[in-house]
Amino acid sequence: MKKIGVIGSGTMGNGIAHVFAQNGFQVHLIDVSQDALDKGVATIANNLNRMLSKEKISSLDRDNTLSNITQFTDLKSGISGTGLVIEAATENLAIKLSIFKDLDAICDSNTILASNTSSISITQIAASTNRPDKVIGMHFMNPVPIMTLVEIIRGYSTSDATTKTIMELSKKLGKTPTEVNDYPGFVANRILMPMINEAIETLHHGVAGVQEIDTVMKLGMAHPMGPLQLADFIGLDVCLSILNVMHDGFKNAKYAPSPLLVNMVMAGKKGVKSGEGFYNYSESRKAEKVSSQFEN
Repeated sequence: MKKIGVIGSGTMGNGIAHVFAQNGFQVHLIDVSQDALDKGVATIANNLNRMLSKEKISSLDRDNTLSNITQFTDLKSGISGTGLVIEAATENLAIKLSIFKDLDAICDSNTILASNTSSISITQIAASTNRPDKVIGMHFMNPVPIMTLVEIIRGYSTSDATTKTIMELSKKLGKTPTEVNDYPGFVANRILMPMINEAIETLHHGVAGVQEIDTVMKLGMAHPMGPLQLADFIGLDVCLSILNVMHDGFKNAKYAPSPLLVNMVMAGKKGVKSGEGFYNYSESRKAEKVSSQFEN
């Protein structure tokens, strides 16, 4: 399994492509537009240059990583010859089901299909294919080149062989794979999102301001980043989507998203990606400063 397909060249997709390419895999990066692909590869190049400036990699490592990535706008061509395809499209069930249905029809019968979903049921995604035993979740953490955890999510029908293959593959990337079962939010977001949501509710009810809430969690709980700043970094729209999935899945009011979060997303305040969330990121340097807090 030396040729990997990655669908989606956004924040998570280009990060996943980066990590595989840096570890010697041939990566087929697939997206619907060449502009999106160019932006994704430019992000990878910028991140590699940052690593080079910090002497974490050599110029040869950078060049080899970039040469391992091939861009495709056609799905069939992009997944040709791949042993694993990782979907990193937007967190939308209908889109993911459509992608997996197409992949199932096009890919070789032995190809493993993985989703980077952070909350959507792997069992439900797998049901759109004729190979549910070969469908699995690979939930990478953002930023992918820095964070070591990968949640490996077993759907109801995911086989032991598929799970073992993906666990071993993740270790080859220098990651720490952790196997979890398929329930809304899995482990990471089932714990993280209610905390973020409660921080937003604390702000909404006027208990404290944005910086004060984040300061309490950073200095009092030893979090590297406060929950409101982290929400901005993840994307408020993504946080809302995950909370909605958990609220729908568990039918429990404790997962209901804060009205403030809902209003901010409707107003287009999505965090770093939109230039404004709980903090203002109108200057690109401010956004880069947030990202740099995750670097080793």
